[in-house]
Amino acid sequence: MPELGFIFDWDGVIVDSSTLHEKSWEALAEEVALPLPKNHFKQGFGKRNEVIIPEVLRWSSDPEKIKVWGDRKEKLYRQFVKSSGIQVLDGMRGFLEEMQMHQIPAVIGTSTARENIELAFQQLGIESFFQGAICAENVTRGKPDPEVFLKGAELLHYPPAQCVVFEDSTHGIKAARIGGMKAVAIKTSQTAADLTRAGAHILFDSPKELTIRSIVELM
Repeated sequence: MPELGFIFDWDGVIVDSSTLHEKSWEALAEEVALPLPKNHFKQGFGKRNEVIIPEVLRWSSDPEKIKVWGDRKEKLYRQFVKSSGIQVLDGMRGFLEEMQMHQIPAVIGTSTARENIELAFQQLGIESFFQGAICAENVTRGKPDPEVFLKGAELLHYPPAQCVVFEDSTHGIKAARIGGMKAVAIKTSQTAADLTRAGAHILFDSPKELTIRSIVELM
């Protein structure tokens, strides 16, 4: 078994949260009485709120408004999580257990807020699988910039070449490749063609297909 570390994106990789995130954007749009462009959710997938609000939604370029609206969107998201709950993606818990059995260290590298992660940890009891998390508050540049994954590698104490990134967005796949890491794509939110074009080294339809052996062979 080679020495390697895993870096997991969060939304769409560990948890099935897309519906709750989309609902929170819709609720925010209603509150601020601003329109949501067609396909906004797909266009913004994997990006930070600081990018989504001015560049995808085109609501404002005022940093103060962006901050207030972004924080409110995440608060709405957590309200939905508290009321309806959140689920680990089918097959992911089993893969995490296999990973732990092989003593492979792992961290989370995500564009989501740390409070979102902590709330899910409380509900799901999966915190012990991870050595920590690099979240939206820990980076200044969003994917496809590799900052979040490079900081994840530092947290693992491994060089990028020994790290495997698990992603479901094209921005995340590109970030992993730019950072010099192996990019494992899970087809939960993007098409196989888009993920392949982004540079995925290997593609899985769902976490149910993941095995440690398949990742070791990739390395």
